[in-house]
Amino acid sequence: MKRLSAAIAPAQKRVVKVLQFGEGNFLRAFVDYMLDIANENAVFDGGVVIIKPIAYGSLDRFEEQNCRYTVLLRGIEDGKLVETSRLITCVEDAVDCYTDYEKYAAFAALDSLRFIVSNTTEAGIVLDEEDRFDYTPPHSYPGKLTKFLYERAEAFHYDPKKGLIVLPVELIDDNGVVLRQCVHALAKRWELGGRFIKWLDDACIFTSTLVDRIVTGYPRDEAEAIWKKLGYEDQLLDTAEPFGLWVIESQKDIQSEFPLDACGLPVIFTDNQKPYKQRKVRILNGAHTSFVPAAYLCGHDLVKQAMADPLIKQFILDTLHQEVIPTLTLPKADLDAFADAVIGRFENPFIHHRLLSISLNSVSKWRARCMPSFLAYIDQYGSLPAHLTFSLAALMALYQGHEIKDGALMCKRDGVPYQILDGEAVLTFFLNNAKLSAQEQTVLFLQNEAFWGQNLSAIPGLTQTVSRAFEDIKQNGMKQALAERFCGNTKI
Repeated sequence: MKRLSAAIAPAQKRVVKVLQFGEGNFLRAFVDYMLDIANENAVFDGGVVIIKPIAYGSLDRFEEQNCRYTVLLRGIEDGKLVETSRLITCVEDAVDCYTDYEKYAAFAALDSLRFIVSNTTEAGIVLDEEDRFDYTPPHSYPGKLTKFLYERAEAFHYDPKKGLIVLPVELIDDNGVVLRQCVHALAKRWELGGRFIKWLDDACIFTSTLVDRIVTGYPRDEAEAIWKKLGYEDQLLDTAEPFGLWVIESQKDIQSEFPLDACGLPVIFTDNQKPYKQRKVRILNGAHTSFVPAAYLCGHDLVKQAMADPLIKQFILDTLHQEVIPTLTLPKADLDAFADAVIGRFENPFIHHRLLSISLNSVSKWRARCMPSFLAYIDQYGSLPAHLTFSLAALMALYQGHEIKDGALMCKRDGVPYQILDGEAVLTFFLNNAKLSAQEQTVLFLQNEAFWGQNLSAIPGLTQTVSRAFEDIKQNGMKQALAERFCGNTKI
C-alpha cells in the first residue's frame, strides 16, 4: 500500500496566510480541517505553515507525507450514524523553530502572513519571567510570539497594515486577553520600546476564542483497516467527532478577512463569547458532571454505555431541558439544538469516554458547571431542581471510600475497587466522615464553604432532600433510588 504524499494528493500551492503554533491532533482536525474546506469553497484561499513550538518531538511524518493527512469524522448526527473522511492539503510546510530557527524567523517578514493560530495547551499561555529575547527561540509561547511580532514590526517599518490577527484556541478563559497581557509584559520587560507597543495595540488583533470538538486522534487499533478503506497508508490519520464549534470574540470585525462561516462552517463571530461559553459549560460539561456519579454507580463504565440505559438517558434529558436550559439567556431554540447535539455526542459509538475519567475533581467541577444552574433555578422558580439536587447525593455516594492510597480515595462498587481522584482536602473530608450518618455527612458537605464558596445548607429544604436521597442510595442502590424519584417505580 502506498504512503500518502503529494503524489497521491496533489494540490494547488497557496500563499501562506496562517502560521500555526502546534502540530497536534486538535488543531489538525479542527482549524486546518475548516481552513481546507474554506479553501475548497473559495472563501479563504490561504495556506498554513505549522510551527513545532516545543523542543522535543519530530516532524518526520509531516515531511514524509508532504504535510498531507486525513481527518475522519465519526459519530451521531440527527440520530444517524455518520462517517466522513477528508484529505487535508492546506498545510504548506511544517517547521521546527528550534532546529531550523532561521527558516522559522523568516516568516515574520512574509508579506502574505495575516493570522497566527495556537494550541500550546493550557500551560502554554503563561508569563515566563526568565524568558529572554536573545534566545533562538524564546522558551515560552508568549516569548516566541512577542519576538516574532517585534521582528515583523521592524521588517515592515511598523506599517499598521502588516499587523497580525492572533487566534489562540488554548482552553483557558479569555485566552486572547491573557496572551495579549503576556506579550505586553514581555515587550516592557525586554524594553522593545513604545513604538512597538503602540503597533501591537493599533495593528494587531488578539481574539479570544471558544472551541468545541472531541478529537480522538490517531486510531492505533483501527489504522490498518481504515487505510484499506482509504486506499493509502496515512501515519498522520486524525479522528474526531462531527460536531464542531468555533466562537471568535473580537472587538474589531475580522469576519470579512476570515469568512469561514460563509461556507457553512460552525464559526460564530461576536464581541461577547460569554453566553456561548456559559451554554457549553452548563449544558455539555454540566451534563457530564451531573450524571456521571449516578451512571457509574448504576454499573456503567463508559459514557456511551450509560446512554444506552433508558433511566440514565432520561435523567440527562430532564436535567438539561427542565433545569439547565430554562436558566440560560440564548434563544431557547439554539439551546435545545445544542442539547440535542450533546446527546448525540454522548452516544457516539466511536468515543470511549470513561466515566471515572470525567469524575476527576468532581466537587470543584460541580461548583463550576452545575451550581450556577442550580442556584439560578432556585432563584427563578423558588424550589429545588430535582435532578441537580439528586446529583449532589450521587456525588457523595460515589466518594464513599475506606482509605487514601497513592493520592486516590479507594472505593468499591458492588465489591469491586475503584479510585476517586480529587484534591487532598476533598478526599480527606470524605475519608474522615465516611462513618457518619447520611444526615451528618450531608450537613458537613453542604456547609463546607471551601468547596462551594458559600454555605449551601442554608438553602431551605436542601439538606433534608440530599440526605434522604443519599441514604436511599446507600440502602437500596443507585438504580432503585433513581427509579423511585424519576420514573415513579418502586422496584427496578
